[in-house]
Amino acid sequence: MTKAWGRAFLAVLFLSVLGCGGLRYSEVAPEAKGFHPRRIVVLPADAKTFPDAKGDIDRLFAETLEKKRWFAGVVGGVEIGRRLETDAELRQAVTGYLGKLDKVSFSDAELSSRIGLLTDTEALVLVRVDYWNYTTENDKTVGKVALSVTLVQAKTGKVLWTAGHQRVSDYLLIKPDLAGLAEGVIGDMIDHMPH
Repeated sequence: MTKAWGRAFLAVLFLSVLGCGGLRYSEVAPEAKGFHPRRIVVLPADAKTFPDAKGDIDRLFAETLEKKRWFAGVVGGVEIGRRLETDAELRQAVTGYLGKLDKVSFSDAELSSRIGLLTDTEALVLVRVDYWNYTTENDKTVGKVALSVTLVQAKTGKVLWTAGHQRVSDYLLIKPDLAGLAEGVIGDMIDHMPH
């Protein structure tokens, strides 16, 4: 009887350790298993609610993906942001795609494919800043960064992966660097990203 209880205790302990350090949520489509893009594009982050985060998130996402060396090329949000200013065709495709995705939750295959062709990429990475601020939680002052990410197969418009994650750091006098928190969030998320 004691061996059975010991095994049950070890199994529960093992499963609880596995549950630690995971993402807030992560959902992978079955089609992601066989999808291995050569080049990906990280579209400029949706940071309407927290505009201070935009530059850091665009830069950090591209840098972290490049460090992984999973892809032959990563076209980052900063580079795409510059191209959107001068390339009307790309701007129209990105604006149309993101508009449909936002308003009717529809990933338009024609527009995602167009973005892929114009950027020479097989996958789109969409990033949304859910939280980027200093606040009070449970009587503690904290710095908090929360992000959501979507990976889309450019050719088909199929959403292959969605994830959300956050980091919170409490402080007394010295505020934590939100970009530093974001770097940790992005690293955690990318570790779970299909590639």
